[in-house]
Amino acid sequence: MQKYYHPMKKEPKDFKISKNRYIPSADFYSQIIDSLQDYSIFTMDNALKINSWSAGAEKIFGYEEQEVLGEGFDIIFTEEDIQNEVPKNEIDRATSHGRATDNRWHLCKDGQTFYAFGLVFPLIGKGGEKLGYVKILQDLTERKKSEDAIRKYMRDLKELNTHKDSVLAILSHDLRSPLTGIIGAAEYLKSNFERLEKKTVLEMLELIHHSSVEELNMLDYLVEWARIKYASEVFSPEKIELSVYVQKVFDILNETAELNTINFHQEIEANESVFADGKMLLSILHNIVSNAIKHSSPGGKITVSAKRKEDKIIVKIQDTGVGMSKEIQAKLFAPQLKSLSSPRGENKGAGIGLLLVKGFLEKNGGEIWVESSEGVGSTFYFTLPADMPKVEVEKNNPAESED
Repeated sequence: MQKYYHPMKKEPKDFKISKNRYIPSADFYSQIIDSLQDYSIFTMDNALKINSWSAGAEKIFGYEEQEVLGEGFDIIFTEEDIQNEVPKNEIDRATSHGRATDNRWHLCKDGQTFYAFGLVFPLIGKGGEKLGYVKILQDLTERKKSEDAIRKYMRDLKELNTHKDSVLAILSHDLRSPLTGIIGAAEYLKSNFERLEKKTVLEMLELIHHSSVEELNMLDYLVEWARIKYASEVFSPEKIELSVYVQKVFDILNETAELNTINFHQEIEANESVFADGKMLLSILHNIVSNAIKHSSPGGKITVSAKRKEDKIIVKIQDTGVGMSKEIQAKLFAPQLKSLSSPRGENKGAGIGLLLVKGFLEKNGGEIWVESSEGVGSTFYFTLPADMPKVEVEKNNPAESED
């Protein structure tokens, strides 16, 4: 086995005494370095091969010294960083500027990642020759968790404040206005019941009933959205077979679809699964598919499919309905003052159903977007984790570097 120069672990020497001063040996400094358990410290030769590995590095990365001696130092970088030549750029900065720092995710032996502050600088010999490089890392994962939690809290607080006026407007406009119409119709029936024809009475009662049901649905959506998005709620994600839940929704909405001669198609593999809360997933699918029915013309088709992309499942729900303008798409997932209406004049609940969907997906670590063209149809996409997330820390901050 090739023997590597080990600058942090030279042969032990006794302390020298000069004019009542202790001069510590190289072994003494090596012991100090190994005592820094919260820091990873290692050195590389000029070929960027690791030639020393501290006890802190063993603890943080999980590699024992003999496992990494002679390995390239890019072993600690993620595949994405390697593809983006981050290790090379880091060494280039250290060579040209004397040091390079960054904050980024690093890879451990077991495949887990951790967030760290890193410093690398050239190791210079007594004669001025470059012996290699020193790399120091401090694990900042816990700090990043706290910072990410604070950032998320601030985003949620800002969003809540932004939506407050819109939600109040929905309560006063989209709930109050129809209720005023219901009361007016009921008062008219009460005052004129004796002289109204039976057919007219039935028509007015049908209108009152329909408006009342829509009003209740809108209120239920609003309450559910607020409860899930901003209140403490039992959340029980688990491994779920996606096709089973899609079929459940098809069965529930089958009668409505048949009345409008709309066909359902499912193109999902039998064993394709997601990691999500079952009740929330059912509500997500029900809302999007029922909206597709309402916006489809007789004889239309609704197709649900899914594909895997890395650690996510992308679900696609496509209809052949009337489609949407760019203006409507831009406001689709925010509270609106005016209800969206279907071609058949059905109330759309001020988009509260889609707000509920967005809230459920965010709770499950997913997202939603839409593609649509007027007269062609709409396609809703949403993502959910394929498996239980291995790392719960948000990775939404780009690495910071110092030239």
